[in-house]
Amino acid sequence: RIPLRELLDTYADAVCRRDSDAWATTWAEDCHWVLPGFGAFSGKALVVETWKTAMEAFPDIIFQAWPGAMTIEEDRAWMRSYTSETYTRDGHPHHDIGVYDDICSKTEGRWHFVSRNFRTLRRQPAAL
Repeated sequence: RIPLRELLDTYADAVCRRDSDAWATTWAEDCHWVLPGFGAFSGKALVVETWKTAMEAFPDIIFQAWPGAMTIEEDRAWMRSYTSETYTRDGHPHHDIGVYDDICSKTEGRWHFVSRNFRTLRRQPAAL
């Protein structure tokens, strides 16, 4: 569980720092990322490029993530992770809560996201 938590923490930290290189290290080469309303993206190059473009709209994002359920079978894992995002859009603060259903794989001793499927649980303007 701890190495998977480290994967999730690396992902969240990279989002907050807007560090595309660090964020890219969390993904497998043959990954798949699903964001309802935005699309489905396959392959690490496209996933990372999509993220870089999307992050242009979120210069001040604070992204937090924590794991829920985990099932680990050798070099494969299934994880539910929850997210909290605070950001400014069009001059107004927002706070979103979401959940990812993740599939992870371990290659060369390191865990990566193979598939991340997101859904929003709550989206609302943040209190000032």
